[in-house]
Amino acid sequence: MPDNITVASVQQYKANVEMLLQQEGSRLRNAVTTGAHVGKAASVVEQFGSATAALKTGRHSDTPLLDLSQDKRWVFPLDYEWASLIDNEDQLRMIVEPTSPYARAGAGAMNRAIDDVVLTSVFGTNYTGENGTTSEAFSATYEVGVNTGGTASALNVAKLQLAIRLLMTANKGDLMEPVFGAISSYEHDSLLKEIQVVNKDYSNSAVLENGKVKRFMGVDFILTERLNIASGNRLIPIWLKSGLYLGMWKDIAAEITKRADKSYATQVYLAMTLGATRTQLGKQIRVLCDDQI
Repeated sequence: MPDNITVASVQQYKANVEMLLQQEGSRLRNAVTTGAHVGKAASVVEQFGSATAALKTGRHSDTPLLDLSQDKRWVFPLDYEWASLIDNEDQLRMIVEPTSPYARAGAGAMNRAIDDVVLTSVFGTNYTGENGTTSEAFSATYEVGVNTGGTASALNVAKLQLAIRLLMTANKGDLMEPVFGAISSYEHDSLLKEIQVVNKDYSNSAVLENGKVKRFMGVDFILTERLNIASGNRLIPIWLKSGLYLGMWKDIAAEITKRADKSYATQVYLAMTLGATRTQLGKQIRVLCDDQI
């Protein structure tokens, strides 16, 4: 292996990372809307309030001028990076292999960061207004309590029913787009104990594949162990795809360089810049589940 790192090696490593991202990608990236951005912030949604028609009360009456409320939803970039040093030539050869542990480790780290950014945005503080300076906290109006359906519990049919009802109420009727729910192994285990999920004689709305609950009550479930916990409760998000937005300033990029300050060891480096936000309240429901069940 020559001392210098060839362009071919760099390009091969980038190709490996891209392939792994397709095979072992972010759990949530395909369940949200996405876009590309530049600059220090981005307005991702122009929001207009609902309009109400006025009843005409007489001939030649004055034309009613009805204000239409407007707002903007903002997303701000966050920088993430990962790097590892490679000391010997045998390890260096491994970075151009598709099964390279360096490629896998780097891809996994960046993908987990994408999911963490999305999950934080669901119930975290978001920003609106003309310049993105108005903060918006998540509202308990769109929350399903931990005791719904009985004592403090993990996910159950009663909680899902209420979550769907809240979504339908907020969105004025039928849900005309995909609905997703992120659950951990605890919630998945709880769903398998619900007769409405596992007994096909009771309901045909559940989709199980290889013993895993993929879909129930119109919700496509995504398994992840990275859900946030607050006050002893795991925060389960149920959302419309248009309700969450992921902005990419720079998608995952790879570099391979020599580090003169590290005895000329080879450094494998990945970086990305991204941000996420809710698009509007009412398109996400927070379901509280006991984190010990």
